[in-house]
Amino acid sequence: MALFSAPPQSLCILRLSAIGDVCNAIAAVQAIRQQWPETQLTWIAGKAEAALLTPLLPDVTVIAFDKKQGFKGMQAVWKALKGQRFDALLHMQSAIRASMLSIGIKAKYTLGFDKTRASDLQQWFTNVKVPSPASPHVLDGFMAFTEALGLKPQTPTWALPLSEKDVVWAKDQLSTKPTLVVAPAASKAFKNWTAEGYAGVIEHALDEGFDVILAGGPGKIEIELGQAIESQLSRPVKNLIGKTTLLQLLALEQEADLVLAPDSGPAHLANAVDTPVIGLYAHHNPARTGPYNWRHYVVSVYAEAIEAETGKSANEVSWRTRVKDDTAMQRITIDEVISRFDEVIQKEEIGS
Repeated sequence: MALFSAPPQSLCILRLSAIGDVCNAIAAVQAIRQQWPETQLTWIAGKAEAALLTPLLPDVTVIAFDKKQGFKGMQAVWKALKGQRFDALLHMQSAIRASMLSIGIKAKYTLGFDKTRASDLQQWFTNVKVPSPASPHVLDGFMAFTEALGLKPQTPTWALPLSEKDVVWAKDQLSTKPTLVVAPAASKAFKNWTAEGYAGVIEHALDEGFDVILAGGPGKIEIELGQAIESQLSRPVKNLIGKTTLLQLLALEQEADLVLAPDSGPAHLANAVDTPVIGLYAHHNPARTGPYNWRHYVVSVYAEAIEAETGKSANEVSWRTRVKDDTAMQRITIDEVISRFDEVIQKEEIGS
């Protein structure tokens, strides 16, 4: 049963991280804004995520939570919310840190995941359990919150108002050739494919008349993987890893023709700006965490990896089961990714 038969005055969204999940949650928040334009929205997000959200959601009050400050960071958020009481809190993160933070947020209703999706004791911090949809995808789980509130079901969409400055910068990185952006690294090394694999696909893309740009964050994992890829290429490519802001990366992916990335934030950023993305998956089920509108282009070895590890098929294990083998991504072959690349450029009519 829907909580509200008329638009509530105010809602608070609690989704701290990660970039990919926050990107998915944007679609749910914008669905609320579309159907209830007068409802005041506040979003509490991690520090990096808040820096992304603030310019993209100008009609939402974004409050940054600095997890490095621990309890003091929570107190800072509570102080920023002093005197406010929301009609509902959308507790969209099953993590004990987020649940502890929710204690100081005053709301009539606190919505959380039902027993199918809740973890880390989240159920003890909520008084409304949102029914899980049939689809296991993270975004569909977020959209279920909007329906529990009383919104009509709608297809997830994104409207991200990038600044002219960032768009101009992104266009300046491109030539007249079609562009493949390769964002090779996730924040966790075990999710990354091999430098040899990326280099092989990049060489193929170059042969097909593409320009290739390496992109990603400033972390050691990202930078070293980018350097390893470059060392195996016969021709130079533009390496922007560690040299862009998140908003510049988003603009770059918007202007590109195709993105190649593992299970990571850049894959979901590309999805949000409607750029085709080839996602590389081994550890998590792409039906749950794949780039939402481009799951049909995923190259996944999850099913074979989970069967090798557990002796069970992907349909026989919980939808949240993760492959623990740190070498699972090596199951993906260069030929598989090249074949998918060729399929995408043909179906999407990219290039000459």
